[in-house]
Amino acid sequence: MHTVAVERASCYDPSEVAEAMGRTLASLGGMETFVRPGERVLIKPNMLAAKTPERAVTTHPEVLRAVIGLVREAGGIPLVGDSPGIGGFRAVAEKSGMAAVVREAGAELVPFDDAVAVPGSGLFRRMDVARPYLEADRLINLPKFKTHEMMTMTCAVKNLFGAVVGTAKAGWHLKAGADRELFARLLLEIYLLRPPDLTIVDGIVAMEGDGPGSGDPRPMGLILAGANAVAVDVVAAELAGIPKQLLWVERAAERLGIDGWDRSRITTVGLSPDDARVPDFRLPHLSDVQFGLPGFLKNRLRHHLTARPVPNSEGCRLCGACLDACPPRAISVRDGRLHFDYHACIRCFCCRELCPDGSLGVRDGVLLKLLKKFKE
Repeated sequence: MHTVAVERASCYDPSEVAEAMGRTLASLGGMETFVRPGERVLIKPNMLAAKTPERAVTTHPEVLRAVIGLVREAGGIPLVGDSPGIGGFRAVAEKSGMAAVVREAGAELVPFDDAVAVPGSGLFRRMDVARPYLEADRLINLPKFKTHEMMTMTCAVKNLFGAVVGTAKAGWHLKAGADRELFARLLLEIYLLRPPDLTIVDGIVAMEGDGPGSGDPRPMGLILAGANAVAVDVVAAELAGIPKQLLWVERAAERLGIDGWDRSRITTVGLSPDDARVPDFRLPHLSDVQFGLPGFLKNRLRHHLTARPVPNSEGCRLCGACLDACPPRAISVRDGRLHFDYHACIRCFCCRELCPDGSLGVRDGVLLKLLKKFKE
């Protein structure tokens, strides 16, 4: 059996977050259950991009502050590291408010800029992962609860994709990002390289809609925590009312027999699921209807069955972030405008995820439009 703690925290007031964090971890035996004196403890927040905390794109700095404090009380040496999807590590740490908290709390920022080649044990035979991620004595996973246009939800397991250093993320999107099932398997194999000792989810203000970078902040008022990241994801999805058929990572975990997917073997403590459930949580844009179709049909009908990113000429500054983010290099600038090669586009929506201005939209294919109209 796995235990997932769920507690209420109504806002990011430092004292309220610290008190709620203490209650959450007390249900799991306290931070001393996971951290021993003298251990180097890597805390891995979500540092997707250089956004201010109120945008709900990154883990809130007050959640990070509370975790650093508990690690220090347990005698651990707190380190804070990630590899942002866009922008430099220091710039993202400063803009998100995390750098200031790290300085004030006496922790250390550790950029993920040195990769180590690690043999995989599954479909993917080799992965390059950040050295600090592998070498820390303990790993605390500190994700933000958000929607994700490609994978429906990004939370515990998906946050560990940040262990892949810098531009190597684009390469993995190119290899596996055109197929949700394959990408889910990649995420799980990264997770299995170094399962976190503890996962704590910032769900105080989550992101709904077209996340993980362009959605809307949604107050949930929750902190979740558990030792098994897959189980934490299962409970988080349940509280947001996300149907299992849209949970690619959890479905892949079940198919592969990875521990944590079975809700009947998960016990929740603290708030009951009924009391913690979030009504009318808005999911991301339905981006395709090709699930279960044979490959030859998928390829022929791809443009009609899927949604695709489109530029918003009024909001676009031609900053080039989408060009750098695009794994297959399907975006270019022509005559002062963005141009998309939709034959090369793999529909991973990295461009929308990492656009600093939220100036890329989505356009549905004909069959996808018909399906949505039929469902109304």
